[in-house]
Amino acid sequence: QVQLVESGGGLVQAGDSLRLSCAASGRRISNYDMGWFRQAPGKEREFVAAINGNGDSTYYTDSVKDRFTISRDNAKNTGYLQMSSLKPEDTAVYYCAARNSDYRMLYVSSRRYEHWGQGTQVTVSS
Repeated sequence: QVQLVESGGGLVQAGDSLRLSCAASGRRISNYDMGWFRQAPGKEREFVAAINGNGDSTYYTDSVKDRFTISRDNAKNTGYLQMSSLKPEDTAVYYCAARNSDYRMLYVSSRRYEHWGQGTQVTVSS
């Protein structure tokens, strides 16, 4: 079983940057794809970004392309989401997720991910 713990959220101003971390334990995550999702108040959870097990393939939702960067350090069993040029509409609880990789493609559906963290709040003020 993989346990995931997010950190790095906070209150920032529009235009600022934040780096979220997702520390994994219980298993080595090199065979797991990792994803970041977010959920704003009153809205459904939405896909943000995903990265494959060895880190050479990534995918982003259009609204964060060129602003967010997903990465991972398998030696540290940790994933990251570097967020820059933050906007008020990025305000949400951000969740880290992991799934056993099928080595075929990255997935945007939350149903594809078996393991979830508890979430970290990101608030961007205008």
